[in-house]
Amino acid sequence: MTSILTNSAAMAALSTLRSIASGMETTQGRVSSGLRVETAADNAAYWSIATTMKSDNKALSTVQDALGLGAAKTDTAYTGLDNAIDVISEIKAKLVAAREPGVDKTKINKEITELKNQLVSTAQSASFSGENWLYNDSTTAIGTKEMVGSFTRSAAGTVSVGILSFDASTSVLIDTKVAANGQLTKAVAVAQPNGATAATTANATYYLVLASGGTAATGATIINLTSSTSDDNIEGMISAVDAMLSSLTDAAATLGATNKRISMQDDFMADLMDVIDKGVGRLVDADMNEESTRLKALQTQQQLGIQSLSIANSNSENILSLFR
Repeated sequence: MTSILTNSAAMAALSTLRSIASGMETTQGRVSSGLRVETAADNAAYWSIATTMKSDNKALSTVQDALGLGAAKTDTAYTGLDNAIDVISEIKAKLVAAREPGVDKTKINKEITELKNQLVSTAQSASFSGENWLYNDSTTAIGTKEMVGSFTRSAAGTVSVGILSFDASTSVLIDTKVAANGQLTKAVAVAQPNGATAATTANATYYLVLASGGTAATGATIINLTSSTSDDNIEGMISAVDAMLSSLTDAAATLGATNKRISMQDDFMADLMDVIDKGVGRLVDADMNEESTRLKALQTQQQLGIQSLSIANSNSENILSLFR
């Protein structure tokens, strides 16, 4: 039956064109955005996972920045400690030279004094972003320093921030308020010989540096040479300096290990962020080769649908010729 009120062929062609137009809109959106899943309506599960992981990646990026700051602080402190170890080694060498009979001890002491000044300068200069782990002029002792090291999400969905720590009290060279808190200002007890008798227990106490405005270590003698300094005292000073050197070497080793850990964690964070980006991409990114091919096919289908609609509409014009 032919009807001028109901054109079934035209309605079928229009329905097909609507479907093609919807498909083109979806494909063009994917081509323009590069995403297969752009909103929750596209795929609620994948969109939810991708949104969460993108948020976690931002947190990991912040952790990476914090690791960079932590690395800068530990690098600065380690550089200062390394320099201090060199200077103290030089002081020990000068004291050994002073043990030689007939040398001018006062001249050697002038060199030692300048080396002490260098130690103070090194400790004061080893500061980064307002933090100094080698020099303390506050009444509050320098304690454990914490640095953000990681961001983790458990299987249950709970998140936590990992912390890297370093006991900065072991690296303090000079404390101007409490002498006992500084490696170079505190009293170091040593076994010092007495004439022909070799000491077997600690019987002398020394400290190396008296910071400006500081209080001397209680019951201790500053390492300082005069023309009348005895050989026994020099040997005691050498033992004290060697003990300080050992303590600083331990602190530098711990700091170096912490710095290495930060470096490894920073590399891991960078790799982890890349892996997460790739994982999210697999869930939501559009395959541009596939989408471009689909777009071309839809454009062809659209042209054919328009031709089909044109043919369906021409049927009504053919009926008009019957009434002429």
